[in-house]
Amino acid sequence: MFIKGDEKLSEKSENYIDESSSPRIVEAPRYGCTLSGAYEAAVGLNEGVPILHSGSGCGMSQLFGANYGGAQNAPGDYGGSSTPCSCLVEEHVIFGGEDKLRKLIDSTIKISTGEFFTVISGCVPSLIGDDVDAIVNEFRDKAPIIHVNAPGFKGNSFEGYELFFEALVDQYLKPSNKKEKKLINILGIVPFQHIFWKGELRAIKELLEKVDIEANVIFGEFDTVEKIQKIPSAAYNIVLSPWIGHRAARKLEKEFDTPYISFPGIPTGPIQTTKFLRKLAEILPINKKKLEDLIKEGERRAYRTIEYAGDILQFDVPNVYFGVVADSNTALSITRYLTDEVGQLPDIVIITDNPPEEYREGIINAITSSEEIQFTPDIIFEIDSFKISQLLKDRPFLNLYASSLESVIKGELETTHVTVSFPSYNRLVLGDNYVGYDGGLNLIQDLFYDKAGPL
Repeated sequence: MFIKGDEKLSEKSENYIDESSSPRIVEAPRYGCTLSGAYEAAVGLNEGVPILHSGSGCGMSQLFGANYGGAQNAPGDYGGSSTPCSCLVEEHVIFGGEDKLRKLIDSTIKISTGEFFTVISGCVPSLIGDDVDAIVNEFRDKAPIIHVNAPGFKGNSFEGYELFFEALVDQYLKPSNKKEKKLINILGIVPFQHIFWKGELRAIKELLEKVDIEANVIFGEFDTVEKIQKIPSAAYNIVLSPWIGHRAARKLEKEFDTPYISFPGIPTGPIQTTKFLRKLAEILPINKKKLEDLIKEGERRAYRTIEYAGDILQFDVPNVYFGVVADSNTALSITRYLTDEVGQLPDIVIITDNPPEEYREGIINAITSSEEIQFTPDIIFEIDSFKISQLLKDRPFLNLYASSLESVIKGELETTHVTVSFPSYNRLVLGDNYVGYDGGLNLIQDLFYDKAGPL
């Protein structure tokens, strides 16, 4: 999909192109298969143990793709080359792999110290008809365990994330007798796929703690089983994405009567963070004085701190054009912060996570609805890395916020490059994030780490 900056979405002219979903060979897409997304969710749980019922290559490819691509992160004790896997071969295609899976689950539970087990079926068992649900049912009284049927051909990483939550709801979670008024679940941030996931979830949790709201972020938390079991007790599900996690939220609403509210992305900088907090205050029991004190202190600190970068912003990049190549969550938050609060001009925004058609108009509106600067970028939905590299040529932007794939052409583009999206092979991310009042400051620091130099 392509929309020129001066055109309306409804005007589907020759400049309005939707190629990102058409069947074709794609060069280096910015996500993995369905199994990859389920694996990312399983490994994203602290002490979570993925058990793959697939070929061995399905597991090893996650190490170099999902984990190392997710900002050079190791997958922990039970991911990567340590992932339990049935390693299906030709024999199992003919005779089935159920017995091998049964032995694998049994031995994994016996020798593992993990807390939560996720059996993930790949393409082969889905095609040959292994009854994985029946096998997993044999072990439900021995350990917390679920089965995610995630053949790679079913979709991409984001589909796997949704399937993981659907499996949790259908197979493990039980209705709660009482809702906790100050407890919310956070959805829409996919481990590893969103390279700042650890820092983002932690920062959201700490921000809301300041107004006495408990954010159950699930991933990266200790006491994994306890956190998972609390999901049905939440008063609300908060989705921090224009489309990812919405299906999971609807499933939780249907099964546990938990309403949800969505935001277009993580709140980055004072404007977005204040709007985020005030919106939550409309639905949650937040003390108004404590809220306003937090807003006042956060805005005051953020705006004072950015003044220290005033000279370099004014003399080096005043009202500069910038480009973004990222998933919709990241692209929305970064574009709005740079536009609304730094005064930079978005030239081109390329969305790489292939959102469903029904969400795209909302994404475009969220990017272009700036109240501070009436300037509209070209917005393109594209997943092919070669096509993305061609789209970036001959543009006026001087700063590019993208993935590590674009870092190799920054010299050709004559631009400063900051890695903010998957894959991130040139940046290790442990706790960095762009959440909250200080989030925008972190983004500006990252920009000038590459750009600043001797006068």
